[in-house]
Amino acid sequence: MSGDRPGEGPARPARRRAALALLAALTAALVLGAGPDGSGETIPLTGDQPGERLDVTLTQVDDPSGVGPTPDPDPNEADRLVSVRLRLENTGTAVYEDSPAPAAHLLDSEGRRFTGFNASTGAGAGDAFPDTLTLSPGGAATGSVTFRLPKDAEPAAVQFALDGGLADDVGQWSLP
Repeated sequence: MSGDRPGEGPARPARRRAALALLAALTAALVLGAGPDGSGETIPLTGDQPGERLDVTLTQVDDPSGVGPTPDPDPNEADRLVSVRLRLENTGTAVYEDSPAPAAHLLDSEGRRFTGFNASTGAGAGDAFPDTLTLSPGGAATGSVTFRLPKDAEPAAVQFALDGGLADDVGQWSLP
């Protein structure tokens, strides 16, 4: 008799490592506050100018959105509105002055890309960002961005980039 216990053998350490890896990933999500909708993760982003740097956090996704007045008050019946709430913190040395809504994009499961716009929201994702947001270094703001997409579209990811969405450094949050 080799002294091995039932159930132990070469596969047992591999299972233990896999379980520990899963536990580590779940712990990281809890510590960072990541939610099931991709929310809670903070991504540091840089702009195209020296000193431009933001920490961007997706804090909430509302699908469908409880949006109030929009640029087109009567959306096509084939469309729906989805809102995301973002927290922007200026961690750079330059003043951030930009329009967050067009800097945000929602991608659907078919790869289509929808550009954000400002809309007053109801109880969901909260108030929209102003058309132009100015943040001094160390400053922070939270606001919502709304997207119009077909009712049958499945949101897959949210993207954000500085410089009106044109900066090379793009943050992306995957959605379930």
